[in-house]
Amino acid sequence: MASESRQFTVRLATWPLDAVALRAIRLAVFVVEQNVPEALEWDGADSECAHAIAENMASAPIGCARLLRDGHIGRMAVLKQYRGCGVGTALLEQLIALARERGNDRAILNAQTHAMPFYRRFGFVADGPAFSEAGIPHQAMSLPLR
Repeated sequence: MASESRQFTVRLATWPLDAVALRAIRLAVFVVEQNVPEALEWDGADSECAHAIAENMASAPIGCARLLRDGHIGRMAVLKQYRGCGVGTALLEQLIALARERGNDRAILNAQTHAMPFYRRFGFVADGPAFSEAGIPHQAMSLPLR
């Protein structure tokens, strides 16, 4: 999904090969920046997920997200200096396309409430009441894929 107009690429990653880079992004964004307890961040599901990784033109990791088999998109993280540059959009588009390709009926995610407008742009709608996860307000959202 590389594009000439942007200064990064997005590719599918695998946990065995890309775990160090994926962990570094999530550690910086969730654990350090957002104060998510490390024990909550590493839930043991990564080896069973598909992962997307964004890399800058020097091949340094700058963003990531994962897709569980049930269509749940999560662990979307973009390093602060790369936010607003289309990295999150490219990661989300990659995983929505993969969920469709896999035959998932819908994509689901738990959005931090401040990020809900971002997900609404892709057609995600709120499901149920807001809730707190790791001390951060969240909202379940879903997108029909069929």
